[in-house]
Amino acid sequence: MTTGAPGEAHWRRVGSRLEPLAPSRGAWDVKTIHGRLLSALAARQIELDHGGEGRRCARLTVDLLRVAPFAPLEIVTEPIREGRTLRAVDALLTSEGRLVARATAILLREGEQPPSEAWQAPEWDAPPPLELTVDTSPEGTYLPLEVRPVTPGGFRAAGRKRLWLREQRPLVEGEGWTPLVRTAAAADLVNATANSGTEANWFVNADLSLHLGRRAAGEWIGLDVAGHVSEAGVATAWSELYDERGRLGTAAVSSVASARQIELEQRDVE
Repeated sequence: MTTGAPGEAHWRRVGSRLEPLAPSRGAWDVKTIHGRLLSALAARQIELDHGGEGRRCARLTVDLLRVAPFAPLEIVTEPIREGRTLRAVDALLTSEGRLVARATAILLREGEQPPSEAWQAPEWDAPPPLELTVDTSPEGTYLPLEVRPVTPGGFRAAGRKRLWLREQRPLVEGEGWTPLVRTAAAADLVNATANSGTEANWFVNADLSLHLGRRAAGEWIGLDVAGHVSEAGVATAWSELYDERGRLGTAAVSSVASARQIELEQRDVE
């Protein structure tokens, strides 16, 4: 993978389009875009066009309809419902005249927090990320991310995977990461963590769905893999999401086993 110059962004704005730069290339094919960046760009555009006014994205679903080529991308958003408390938005991502991804979002109006507290499962007791060692495995270094595993083994841990992630480059030149965009980019890796065992990840995710109870605080996003169910080459997997303050929400993916992915994973091991 070509990671580009130090500090280089993943994308730059050129008129109404976004032009990919070297760090955005796919991990297994340099002629493609990494899918997690499509989720991040969809979240970014939805926030730019429809955020603000005391509204917060509570649910974001991104359908990854085809592999995106390493080529300029256009994103168009459209409000589907404009209510007093709820705003529903669609986004279409196209490249070279083809639809590569579709996103839908629910933005809810913020207000007074009720005094009662509902039951929830105990939160993880992960050490702060800077107390942990950087993951130097191929899975931990092929993306321009800082990865610090909580559980031994990182992406290929034998048991429940728990890790911290921090972006190392801007998504778009001249822009910072917002909490929603940062969370969307990190959460795509639920596929790589929840669908893999100790050997490899043979699944490619077809979507990503986030449900968020609050905005992420700080640069670190934590993944705590919660489950995986699979049969006949089709899988669903999910994870709880954290920052250093605690639980944020959940992320889930639908995935399919890919013969091409198996071939690439085996070649990487060899």
